Amino acid sequence: MASSQSTPSSKFDEFEPHPSLTNDDLKPTTSHQRTFTWWEMASLWIGLVVGVPSYYLAGSLVDLGMAWWQGIATVVTANIILLIPLVLTGHPGTRYGISFPVLARSSFGIRGAHIPTLLRAFVGCGWYGIETWIGGEAIFLLLPKSIKESTLSQLLPWLGTSPLEFACFIAFWFAQLAIVWKGMEGIRQLEKYSAPILIILTSWFLIWAYVKAGGFGYMLSLSSRLSSSQFWSLFFPSLTANISFWATLALNIPDFTRYARSQTDQVIGQAGLPIFMGAFTFVGLAVTCSTKVIFGRVISSPIQLLGQIGGFSTIILAILGISLATITTNIAANVVAPANALVNLSPSNFTFRRGAILTALLGIVFQPWRLLRSSESFVYTWLVGYSALLGPIGGIILTDYYLIHRTNLSIKDLYTLSPYGAYYYSGGYNLAAMASLIAGILPVVPGFLQNVGILSSIPDSLVLIYNNAWFFSFFSAGFLYWLLSCLTRKQNRSPPIDPLLPSTN
Repeated sequence: MASSQSTPSSKFDEFEPHPSLTNDDLKPTTSHQRTFTWWEMASLWIGLVVGVPSYYLAGSLVDLGMAWWQGIATVVTANIILLIPLVLTGHPGTRYGISFPVLARSSFGIRGAHIPTLLRAFVGCGWYGIETWIGGEAIFLLLPKSIKESTLSQLLPWLGTSPLEFACFIAFWFAQLAIVWKGMEGIRQLEKYSAPILIILTSWFLIWAYVKAGGFGYMLSLSSRLSSSQFWSLFFPSLTANISFWATLALNIPDFTRYARSQTDQVIGQAGLPIFMGAFTFVGLAVTCSTKVIFGRVISSPIQLLGQIGGFSTIILAILGISLATITTNIAANVVAPANALVNLSPSNFTFRRGAILTALLGIVFQPWRLLRSSESFVYTWLVGYSALLGPIGGIILTDYYLIHRTNLSIKDLYTLSPYGAYYYSGGYNLAAMASLIAGILPVVPGFLQNVGILSSIPDSLVLIYNNAWFFSFFSAGFLYWLLSCLTRKQNRSPPIDPLLPSTN
């Protein structure tokens, strides 16, 4: 497998790719670069899953009236559904060794690929800033009380936060930058060695809650407060929100699977996602419910809970655990895609390292402390809603790869600006993909605007569409793209299998 997959990259240098479309980070990966085993792919997902946002998922559904098992089942169901596009989109990454921006060229056009990649990058930059702020808050909340009550903790109006909180944010920002500076190999090593540590710390947290609370009787006694109709009206938007949680990764997963040793490694490595999400949301829900018994009140934030437990050893473990959990999630989920999008935008000016640094700087420009404090619900609604709007991009890319091109891509044409190239379309833009993208997004916009308070009321049909935004936009855009492609495709057949491709999958 590895030797056959090295064929595209070894023959890649036999032709002259256009300099504006390639550099070392955009070229197909070589056999020596394909080092991700199934365990390292699984470790990637463990690092992504174990984090503060995931901790809240099932608990938030229980707060809305679901039974404890219904909340966990909703999270697991969403991730089982999402696993399908994750594996399908990961296939071309492993087969051809190409990243998400290069894959997008086949469906959106050589130049049109900038649109989906920059949309994905924009969401990533926003999340990067917010996750970094969460990591900085963990450091701040676990500082000694004397430091937190000093004058450095006073709010500066022009800054929007206190100097001490900003310093914690910058400290966490630099800690992440040290990992990013090492590139994909540094990220691989981080995820690989962090996974067992995060599993141990999570298990310790669960055991502590079980022992202190005398079991999970309180959580198990939580029954549904919803009628049948109320449950289903809550279930579908909750399912969509949980799918949207990783919808961004479902787009740029080729950025990681291009380093997998084989299709088997990428499939098996990703297959554990529903299990990981179900297990960690169970921990979050069990520990949160246990705080009601232990402290007499519900403490939903793991950071505040660790501060409540107190003790020097607990603080050290808390800083280690939360920092590690946040870094592993933030770097993999919110750095790789924006960095590769910037590389694709200008290969002569950007490398992966430069793109990652700019992503980190944009995370500061977003000023997440202002966003979260002005309206936390708005920010998360906006980001989750925006992620759901990325559904049509996934639908178009998968339709193009599996139904239009039948998994056969021309490596040479992905790196050429020749008007005769298979993916040049109309001036470098595939108009069918652009039209399908717009058609998939527009029906979701009214529901989003109502959700953030801009529109007071909209028809029930549009509410239904927004509550199922990912499903609607994914399938509607994918179907429309297939239809337009069939109608507008030239009479000649799809490009034959490129001679640069490996002989096996």
